[in-house]
Amino acid sequence: MNRFSYTRADDIASALNAHNAPAAAFLAGGTNLVDLIKEGVARPDRLVDIRRLPMKAIEAADNGGMRIGALATNSAVAYDERIQSRYPLLSKALLAGASAQIRNVATVGGNMLQRTRCHYFYDTATPCNKREPGAGCGAMNGVNRIHAILGASEHCIAVHPSDMCVALAALDASVLVTSDSGDRTIAFDEFHRLPGDTPQKDTNLRDDEMILAVDLPAEGFADHHAYVKVRDRASYAFALVAVALGLKLDGDRIDDVRCALGGVAHKPWRNRDAEAALRGKTLTRAAVRDFASAMVSDARGRPCNAFKIELTTRAIVRAFEHASGNKLAASEDDPT
Repeated sequence: MNRFSYTRADDIASALNAHNAPAAAFLAGGTNLVDLIKEGVARPDRLVDIRRLPMKAIEAADNGGMRIGALATNSAVAYDERIQSRYPLLSKALLAGASAQIRNVATVGGNMLQRTRCHYFYDTATPCNKREPGAGCGAMNGVNRIHAILGASEHCIAVHPSDMCVALAALDASVLVTSDSGDRTIAFDEFHRLPGDTPQKDTNLRDDEMILAVDLPAEGFADHHAYVKVRDRASYAFALVAVALGLKLDGDRIDDVRCALGGVAHKPWRNRDAEAALRGKTLTRAAVRDFASAMVSDARGRPCNAFKIELTTRAIVRAFEHASGNKLAASEDDPT
């Protein structure tokens, strides 16, 4: 572990000022950052403790939605009565991730910024373009069962590990950030990045910026939603495939659909063209299977993870079954 200085900030201005240094990092819950420091993956020269900042509130917003402070814990959000009643998809996604002890400490902002759980990223004895640009990708021809089938590049096939972020992507949330230059809002779809030629960059957050809050829109799909997480064991495991789904139904007609996938790409995966094609259609298994196929139309499997393509389509169908209250009529020749 490298040596570093420690500063505790009492207000946002002092936090930004203290962070304005090479290799500085904000410290909140620390559930990911501390692990990265212990493993020698992250080597900050300065830690800026922001836990005292007034960013823990969960409150109504002017747009009819909700604003969640970046320092609100995952448990506080998951068990908030307003979140459970208006945005149950978000609550369920949070409760599907990590242990209760971690949720009690982990923050919303930290959850959004957590790094991949790729084995090669954590093993400093192996090559990793995300950890050391230009070193190569050990997962490309290695053990890549948990890795990406969508949006990958020749430089990186890691996946984003968050459950919460998959739900936020499906809800069309936005992220409020600040810097010395002022505040700005980033659409959640644009917050995380695909690896491209710069896999070391997980987000479009600038180095001088700090997350203040997450804003939820008024529509929370409280009546028809599902979070389906497929994992190797029933608890405390990252998703092989996750599906966050929100539906608006008029009888059997699909008026609106939002679907985000986790465990399959470097960021929560949306296919807005596939969503648009499904709107207005009757809720049938055939229509949903076509939608699921469209969601993975660009998928590329590797020897260890090609199974995730079919697994993803089946998980999407399962999510529609849950979200529709089992209204999805099964056809005799469909094994899903």
